Amino acid sequence: MPTDLRARWNHNTHYHHLALEAVAPAARTALDVGTGDGLLATALRELVPHVTAIDLDPEVLDRARATGADVDWVVGDVMSSPLPEGHFDVVTSIATVHHLPDLGAALARLASLTAPGGALVVIGCARNGHPRDYLMDLAGIVQHQVLSRTRGYWNHTAPVQMTFPHTYAQVKQVASAVLPGMRWRRLPLFRYAVVWRKTG
Repeated sequence: MPTDLRARWNHNTHYHHLALEAVAPAARTALDVGTGDGLLATALRELVPHVTAIDLDPEVLDRARATGADVDWVVGDVMSSPLPEGHFDVVTSIATVHHLPDLGAALARLASLTAPGGALVVIGCARNGHPRDYLMDLAGIVQHQVLSRTRGYWNHTAPVQMTFPHTYAQVKQVASAVLPGMRWRRLPLFRYAVVWRKTG
């Protein structure tokens, strides 16, 4: 993991490694959706020659651009921006899809942008709907206390939305329908992971 990610720790950067591990050695193009401060896009650029990073917020994207990373920074809505379909060998989205109005449509759009043989990695937020979710949250609270004290907690500059329209179970159901064969994980730090590889 790049040094910058180790230095800036929070619940999102903690899981960047899941996206980086999904990058195939032959990957040439990557898309980071809802890139915010651009840390994941910058890390992807160390593995992939051509990285595009898109975000709706022009101010936060200006801060990402100011890092000087060799990334194509795009201000726009992933649902309507003229991005090339079936083009990106890896598509990543961290804590973003709950901002979009229709989860199924959002996942379908990200899948359409993924190249055949490529990977889609979504790290997302949802709300509890089952007792086991609360047990996982307890583990997350302990993990947060330990890691925030040992590594410090970095507050990103991107807008935060703490209203989650779906439970974890509902997200899993929608993702299973839209992304056949996807791999699902409930993560301790109040997140879930969906990893899907596009056939072809």
